[in-house]
Amino acid sequence: MSAVSASLEQRTGRTLDEWVALVASSGLDPLDQNAVRRWLREVHGVRQNSQWAIAEQAAVRAGWVRPTVEQYTELQYSGRRAGLRPVFEAVRDAALALGDDVRMEGRSTYVPFVRGRQFAAVAAATGTRVDLALRLPTPPDSPRLVPSTAPGQATHKVALTSVSDVDEDVLVLLHAAYEQAR
Repeated sequence: MSAVSASLEQRTGRTLDEWVALVASSGLDPLDQNAVRRWLREVHGVRQNSQWAIAEQAAVRAGWVRPTVEQYTELQYSGRRAGLRPVFEAVRDAALALGDDVRMEGRSTYVPFVRGRQFAAVAAATGTRVDLALRLPTPPDSPRLVPSTAPGQATHKVALTSVSDVDEDVLVLLHAAYEQAR
């Protein structure tokens, strides 16, 4: 975020503080980050990363507090998707075991795993399926890999419906993504 906000004035002609003030005076609800991003794009032509930085800062200044990773995860694996929590946990445990340099981050619809850059993400895609998204610039041969552009920075994904799907093949693919994120 700091890199985006530092160059915001150069890219847009306004500082982050000026953008936040403009959002505040626009009549938009600053807590509705989707509406703020849409308005920034449609009315002001602001590009994606800048939209996110401005919308988040406007929401924070209006009292919004970013949920923790655990809070995001609880929301994703509740209700009809609660049964998928063990699948998520199996992937989470495998990803975190790859090295001390792996961290989980929180997002509203998926959980990314980062090692300098995002190498994997887990999303409860349906009520019966978790998608393991992998960033694999050089993908290993695997019949389970499907090309993908989401969630996160994925180039491929693997569908998982049970803990037993998090098998040796998936661990090899996860390790490959981890290694390629150097």
